[in-house]
Amino acid sequence: MIIFPAIDLYEGKAVRLYKGDYAQLTVYDENPVNTAKKFISEGADHLHMVDLEGARDGNTPNFETVKNIVQSCDMFVEIGGGIRDMETIDKYLSIGVGRVILGTAAVSSEGFVERAVEKYGDKIAVGADIKDGEIAVKGWIEKSGVKSEDFFDNMQRIGVKTVICTDISRDGAMRGTNLALYKELSEKYKMDIIASGGVSSISDVVALREMNVYGAIIGKAYYTGAIKLSEAIAEARLGARP
Repeated sequence: MIIFPAIDLYEGKAVRLYKGDYAQLTVYDENPVNTAKKFISEGADHLHMVDLEGARDGNTPNFETVKNIVQSCDMFVEIGGGIRDMETIDKYLSIGVGRVILGTAAVSSEGFVERAVEKYGDKIAVGADIKDGEIAVKGWIEKSGVKSEDFFDNMQRIGVKTVICTDISRDGAMRGTNLALYKELSEKYKMDIIASGGVSSISDVVALREMNVYGAIIGKAYYTGAIKLSEAIAEARLGARP
């Protein structure tokens, strides 16, 4: 299993939200490049980033920060937030981003996802942010009315390779991840599932690894010291898939 330490970006800073609430924002690092380098020092070679302003507003205000991180750090980087057209995908891939994540756009325009997958293949992932059994959009502010099961079925049909799935009720809450959800998804779908939201202990990492989940995102648990990143990476690699 791959561990993706997370950097959420807001006004060029590394921050965290509580359950997706922009009013409950904590700044962890004024210069996220430093955070990425700390991740590398603990053994990380993958990085998950979200442009929170982009997710909410549909643009890329933190693009230069992302570029600085990608070009300063030798890591596989995936980025989500505000990616709603082919030009933005091109823009990110051109600076060395390894994979872009379509969120709101994946719900509002399946045709866009199809075109993106056809052109870019496994460089396209989708984000499934689940709130009360529905997919949430626009930075988790709105529920889409699309049932999560229908969304996953459609993404697999389209040919999406990777899904980052977040249980919003667990995100930043430090009360454990939704193991039942990820077990169900990993057994039902052929897509690579990355667990996000509430991964707050080494026992969560071990449980996800034993389910053969593809990856896990660690955010607040790292920043608060609840999880030592090097230990999580070591545990995850015990379950490396062939």
